[in-house]
Amino acid sequence: MIKIAILGLGTVGTGVVKVVEANADSIQHKLGQPMAVKTALVRRFRSGPYQELMTDNFREIESDSEIQVVVETIGGVDAAYDYTRRCLMAGKHVVTANKQLVAEHGCELLELARQNHVNYLFEASVGGGIPILHPLTQCMAANRIDEIYGILNGTTNFILTKMVKEGAPFSEVLKLAQEKGYAEADPTADVEGVDAGRKICILADLAFGHQVSPNQVPMEGITKLDLKDVEIAQRHGYQIKLLGRCLRLEGGHRTAYVAPHLISQENPVSDVNDVFNAVVVRGNATGDVMFCGKGAGELPTASACVADVMECIQEQRHRPEIGWSPDESGFVSPLELKDRWYFRTDMTLSQQELPHGAQVLESSAGTAFITDYITGHEAQALKAKLSAPACLRVLD
Repeated sequence: MIKIAILGLGTVGTGVVKVVEANADSIQHKLGQPMAVKTALVRRFRSGPYQELMTDNFREIESDSEIQVVVETIGGVDAAYDYTRRCLMAGKHVVTANKQLVAEHGCELLELARQNHVNYLFEASVGGGIPILHPLTQCMAANRIDEIYGILNGTTNFILTKMVKEGAPFSEVLKLAQEKGYAEADPTADVEGVDAGRKICILADLAFGHQVSPNQVPMEGITKLDLKDVEIAQRHGYQIKLLGRCLRLEGGHRTAYVAPHLISQENPVSDVNDVFNAVVVRGNATGDVMFCGKGAGELPTASACVADVMECIQEQRHRPEIGWSPDESGFVSPLELKDRWYFRTDMTLSQQELPHGAQVLESSAGTAFITDYITGHEAQALKAKLSAPACLRVLD
């Protein structure tokens, strides 16, 4: 009998118990022995179907030699960081969905796992139920990864979808997302791009082999988007999506950022709507490979956690391919990148006043246009010159 513990019995933690119980026969067949949740750490006891699993004493889990794998679903970095370190040092594998902890301390925790001959796995931290980290480190291991981009937050994608389909303003759709449980009472991490930023850091770490810290990565959300730009984009064959993006650059440099983009409707990511996420990985041998599905939720995220638990049991070895150097040098500002940019200004511009190679989309009550390829620095200067209320990267 394989026995595991859960730190935190909230949405994801409860989902882990449900998946282990519902799929017990399949899990036993794949592992060759049954698996059960022995203990769940909670802040306070409460009545319910899993009351018999609860403890408020972490030392019970830390010192229990029967527990082989611990699933951390607390969130945040304070208690989760301390408990994770102690579990790894106690010789227990740790599995997590905690994107903030992995983005900020993953390099250190992976090294600690290596020293103690156990694994620290975090498939659920980026795509929830979408498998992305395993394909990145295993299935695409023969590739040089040059770029990763995608819709990494289901809440913002739901909001943008509603703005497009119903012409509803941001504030109104945000309230609906909160009513449906897609957005937290404090939605800052989602709508300001912080959640997506942590996820793109983890993807960049694994893809490029060097630490990309969240404090290096510019993160822009969707709170400043105007419905005018959503409508203009749609009329001209584009959708606006919040993307996380990381790229390998010349000379061993790399960059990453989060920002709204105009995406051509010919790009399959433009058709990914509602609470679905999508990640595109560009390998030098495979070209573009896209992973799509529900990126959050109780059971999808729990499914990824339990799969990591099973991998820990099946492998029983440290996974050397999962890790990266703590060296942060080589990161450059995304303003160095050359992209096409969308602008909307209240001024009516003549062809002579437009940047060279610009494509005018609309010219009534102001001017909306897309530039040729320019750097982010040039885009910022042009935005200031035109007093443009809208300035977004374009991705075909």
